[in-house]
Amino acid sequence: MTGSVGGVERRGSGGPWEDIYGYARVVRADGFAFVSGCTATVDGAVVGVGDPATQARTAFGIALDSLGDLGVPPANVIRTRMYVTRRADADAVGRVHGELFGAIRPAATLVIVAGLLHPDHLVEVEIVAVVV
Repeated sequence: MTGSVGGVERRGSGGPWEDIYGYARVVRADGFAFVSGCTATVDGAVVGVGDPATQARTAFGIALDSLGDLGVPPANVIRTRMYVTRRADADAVGRVHGELFGAIRPAATLVIVAGLLHPDHLVEVEIVAVVV
């Protein structure tokens, strides 16, 4: 799904839940790009089952790719959110965030949650970026 109405551009990634649940992978509006929650689901399968670092890298990769599709570089990321299902995985996920965003230093939140959509999901991430 790709569409633009009233200066708001919406793009889908073809993910299995986008059409069913009615959302876009990324929305560009008023100088910002908002990336919906991304997990380590690739071609309908969870990548890195049991491995929070791999899931974080995969989820952030999906999110950054969606920004790239809009021509927005990682340096424009100003906000990230990380949702982790196991407290013990917070450090691994945080370290992946540091690898990817340490030089950029966006505002960031890491929250421990009771669960995510698929039982094998350990991590979900969101990104907000400035569109110049």
